[in-house]
Amino acid sequence: MGHCAFAVSSNLISFPLRVLEGRGRKRVIDAHTGCTRIKATVSRHDEDDHHWLLHAATLAASIRYGESFKPSPLFHDPYAGCFISPDDHLEVEYPTSFFSADHYCLATKFIDETLLNAVGGSDGVRQVVLLTDGMDARPYRLRWPSSTLIFDISPTKVFNIASQKLEGVGAKIPRRCMLSHIPSESTYILGALRRKGFDGDKPSIWVIQGLPIETLSRFKDILIVVSSLAVKGSFFLGELPLKLAETHADVKDGVLRWVDSLFMGNGFRVNIISYDQVAQNFRCDYPTGSCRNILFVAQQLRFSDDQMDSWRRELQRAEDDGDEEGFEDM
Repeated sequence: MGHCAFAVSSNLISFPLRVLEGRGRKRVIDAHTGCTRIKATVSRHDEDDHHWLLHAATLAASIRYGESFKPSPLFHDPYAGCFISPDDHLEVEYPTSFFSADHYCLATKFIDETLLNAVGGSDGVRQVVLLTDGMDARPYRLRWPSSTLIFDISPTKVFNIASQKLEGVGAKIPRRCMLSHIPSESTYILGALRRKGFDGDKPSIWVIQGLPIETLSRFKDILIVVSSLAVKGSFFLGELPLKLAETHADVKDGVLRWVDSLFMGNGFRVNIISYDQVAQNFRCDYPTGSCRNILFVAQQLRFSDDQMDSWRRELQRAEDDGDEEGFEDM
């Protein structure tokens, strides 16, 4: 299995811990994204859930589009533009948090590099699970090795719209790779992944960026799925909404200890990554604006369910063989 893009340790921790806005309050953000200027209203009171999900995904795509046109971009997303119009002016209803373009782009770069490092080489990971907003172009824009299986877990309606737009501009998955979509609305994501060909006996890497996570129980459900399917040593990385920690963390224990307990309780050793440290590693400016996510890398310490099943079968076979040998000696 590949390694992380660069070494991480528990001392790379730096993010704001104060609550920036109360429930029901709105804040207006101007995200300068190259040719596109997006105005996003931060609060969710939209009756049409699909409308909100679509516009939140479009906002993220707009940020990637703008980053791609900078003189020295952190990354290049040639397909982000197909999701938006150059003169888009979006009023996005987003729940109690918002995009900081700087932090979002740094996280995107960090995730890209970690993914490519993990799948590199002949012994690299060949199963990639992306938990996204439905407009993640990584399956198309990153150079995946042959035989890579990519699973996109995202809102179905947004994914279908994005797929049509990508097809319209001629986007294609690398040869001998396969992309499968798993509806994030599914009541049994674990089973859906298996039906699409995910093998819980083989290494995998999991990424969460963009998938709407509004409750702690929702994120715990995701941890259970990853813990059940990811073999020992697999990585799970991405962005966790800071609001979950601010809402549920004991003030005395602190957010960091709460995050560690959350992941360790599901079999993961977790490191929180400083966005400033990411900027330093990639030799770019420190991020400005308020960050509303926690960037993390977690490693699976347990065996997957399939690994445990294989172990039980081998143990049973060894016991059966032992019984037969004992019978022959009598």
